[in-house]
Amino acid sequence: MLTRRATLLFGAVLAATPLMSMSAWAQDQGLISIIVNDPSNPYWFTEGEVARKTAEELGYKANVSAHKGDTNTESNLIDTAITNQAKAIILDPANADGSVGAVRKAVDAGIPVFLVNAEINQSGLATAQLVSNNAQGAALGAQQWVQAVGDEAKYVEFFGNPADNNAATRSNGYETVLSQYPGLEKVAEEVANWDRTQGYNKMQSIIQANPNIDAVISGNDEMALGAIAALKEANMLDDVIVGGFDGSPDAVEAIKAGEMAYSVLQPVAVFAEEAVRQADYYIKNGEPMVAEEKQLFDCVLITPDNVDQYTGPFVLEGMSN
Repeated sequence: MLTRRATLLFGAVLAATPLMSMSAWAQDQGLISIIVNDPSNPYWFTEGEVARKTAEELGYKANVSAHKGDTNTESNLIDTAITNQAKAIILDPANADGSVGAVRKAVDAGIPVFLVNAEINQSGLATAQLVSNNAQGAALGAQQWVQAVGDEAKYVEFFGNPADNNAATRSNGYETVLSQYPGLEKVAEEVANWDRTQGYNKMQSIIQANPNIDAVISGNDEMALGAIAALKEANMLDDVIVGGFDGSPDAVEAIKAGEMAYSVLQPVAVFAEEAVRQADYYIKNGEPMVAEEKQLFDCVLITPDNVDQYTGPFVLEGMSN
């Protein structure tokens, strides 16, 4: 397994590729199909857009579609990619177990699959699995959370989609750190499926049952932002510390406003680009660019101290390999 700290300065890739130069090459290079989860979430939107623009920069046609966590939709989108004779598929899998069949179907059709953001529970199918180093990021976030909260508090945890291995990895990473402090009491843990509205609704219910909470630690920013909205409505936010995970633009604004203590930035802009570049290499050379199938990209903290270095969606300047 490859661990790497990738450069997070990515402004150039986000610049629009001139249409004429893109179209001039696209006929020769073929199609790269990009399948993400739900682009209404800024994280997945960025993932799809960076992959698409990188593919077009390299001379491919590219389309972005979304399965929204549904494995049947995902399977149908894989069928469409096969029918369209895609040269490669960039896939953020819907389910660690349930997406295995879809990946196998593409591979059996001779199309290499490059997974981004989330893993499947089978090795040897995808050409590469490029994901954030969630265990490292969770430990980083939990340490920052303890620094902000202290070693005695009643707290709430928001858990992501259980079908996504990232949810358990982050939660376990939090627990590894927080369990070292006997004075920290978890009074509630709620599944909110990475969703802001669910985070808001679950936080409202938690407030009713536990009005004296001191802090919230969340598996992603969207759930954290939902919790913040509920805490603001209840006039509790000034007394509750909230930590997130993703490094989304809205989380950055919340950090600037003093509403969120920190976020753990996932380098999605980096590994979405890297997946397409590895696909391009495979298409042209018939072998993987990187020997290791599973490749981990380290996360970084966004805090009030460095929030001004955030230069674009999920991009923090000044980071080196």
